Amino acid sequence: MILLRVLIIFLVLLLLPDWYIWRTYVTRMKNRTARQLFWLPSVILLLGLVVCMMAREALQDSLGIYLVVILCVAVPKAVFSLFSLLLRGAGKLFRLHMPYGWISLLPTLGVLGYLLFGAIKGKEHFQVKEVAFTSPDLPDAFDGYRILQLSDIHSGSWKGNAEAIRKAVDICNGLDADLIAFTGDLVNSRASELPEFMSVLSQLKAKDGVFSIVGNHDYGTYVHWDSEADRQANFRKLIEEEKQMGWDILLNENRILHRENDSIALVGVENSGNPPFPDYADMPKALKGTEGMFKVLLSHDPTHWRRSVLPNTDIQLMLAGHTHDMQVSVLGFSASQFIYPEHRGMYLEGDRGLYVNIGLGFVLFPFRLGAWPEITVITLKQK
Repeated sequence: MILLRVLIIFLVLLLLPDWYIWRTYVTRMKNRTARQLFWLPSVILLLGLVVCMMAREALQDSLGIYLVVILCVAVPKAVFSLFSLLLRGAGKLFRLHMPYGWISLLPTLGVLGYLLFGAIKGKEHFQVKEVAFTSPDLPDAFDGYRILQLSDIHSGSWKGNAEAIRKAVDICNGLDADLIAFTGDLVNSRASELPEFMSVLSQLKAKDGVFSIVGNHDYGTYVHWDSEADRQANFRKLIEEEKQMGWDILLNENRILHRENDSIALVGVENSGNPPFPDYADMPKALKGTEGMFKVLLSHDPTHWRRSVLPNTDIQLMLAGHTHDMQVSVLGFSASQFIYPEHRGMYLEGDRGLYVNIGLGFVLFPFRLGAWPEITVITLKQK
């Protein structure tokens, strides 16, 4: 279903601007061969996209790169068409004569350059976000406690580029956090993606340790397995690998953190999402023994907050990931907000909060633009 939506989006992005350019410019060309060949690049790109999607598991790496290529072709053509249409409309309205096509090329080239930055550098353009969460329930000794949040590393997407992950780890270790929390989607699907990065990720350090949960991708449901037993074995292998890295993985359980005579609870649940995403969270089990304490919940999918956390618990702060902000945000706008009411940053309901980290990695296509890869430091403060 997701890939079908991607196909439809790119179909519109490619063919609609082509239709406008054809009607406005190409039909005026005297060269008949040029007119006949005009549609060929878009047709080839679309046919190639269909082939990649039909063989998506075998061509998984190629599909992502191919999508970026199409994006870098389709979006500039759409920008050219939009500016040309606006300029021609203004020209008719104010009776102006100008080289509409040449002027439209200027913003088109600017957009192309920005897209190329997103494709070449954007996925490694790590950004540190510092935010504060204030609560009247926070114990005295935890005033100023710093939680560093990472999410959605998708290690398989970084294949052959462990140096980028090392750069992110060095940034994290330089932030002097009290605790590091990873909120799921360590791999795309297979535990075999992780060993290349285990030595690097095991170097993440914080005073109280590194804690993690699982996300929807970690269950391995996006690839074909010979049997359900194989998929479950893959999941168990991933959990074992995280433990080998020194990460404390929370599977519907909690850890009590101590400072002087005070304590707070760090709670972690398995993925809880709306269909088709899995819901394996067991909140009563995870919260056992935390009654009356200040609690920080790690839960991968931000929809869990309004569905269950706010109405059914007294958890003060939830940390989530999952959305990636769709890896594209223009002037603060992302299409992810049409799917997730809470899609990036801090959200408050009274004295209770949710922070959505938009992820360190990428999935489907190797590209980030505006929605830069995020490292978050959340400072707990007393109200």
